[in-house]
Amino acid sequence: MDESQLIEQLKAVSLPTLGHFLEEGFADPQLRAMVPNVKLVGRALTLKLVGADAIAVNLALAQIRPGDVLVIDTCGDHRHAPVGAVTSCAARCAGAVGIVVDGAVTDLLELREAGLPVFARGTSLLTTKLHGRGDSQINQPVHCAGVTVHPGDLVLADDNGVLFLDRAVAQDVIERALASDLSEPQLLARLMAGEPVSSVLSTKLS
Repeated sequence: MDESQLIEQLKAVSLPTLGHFLEEGFADPQLRAMVPNVKLVGRALTLKLVGADAIAVNLALAQIRPGDVLVIDTCGDHRHAPVGAVTSCAARCAGAVGIVVDGAVTDLLELREAGLPVFARGTSLLTTKLHGRGDSQINQPVHCAGVTVHPGDLVLADDNGVLFLDRAVAQDVIERALASDLSEPQLLARLMAGEPVSSVLSTKLS
């Protein structure tokens, strides 16, 4: 299965269904949707952001390809916001399908008006500066909300949370997850029709 086919299947699956089959790759629940009612599926372009350096963010934006998700490891800085209205606009115009920040963002109203999926821990008025330090890293493994993310990893997110997946893991689980989604309406209908839980859902102890 090529990447485009896999991404289309991941767009079709209910992301919480993947939680039935996986245990790793789930970001800290404090990472949440800043732009509500969106679903994000793309590939990671990573930035390890050192010293709240806006120049490093701009350099990462310049490397975005269509279908990328900019994933920013702020190295524990949850006060300075590296993403706001201009950053979001630049990412979207370059073809990004979303941004994930292990930290804060700013310009919340503008981000919501623009509509590009953005996930972060919260918001801040304090922003990055044009330092030009030169010690940030682009497209290297980063740590984002408790997960090690490699360049090119798949990034999946919606209002329920964020999941980072290696492509091989995604390919291994996607068919089972889609099948589970197909069976769910029937389970719900049986429960609503009054069937006892014990006959609809598994109650056997392992």
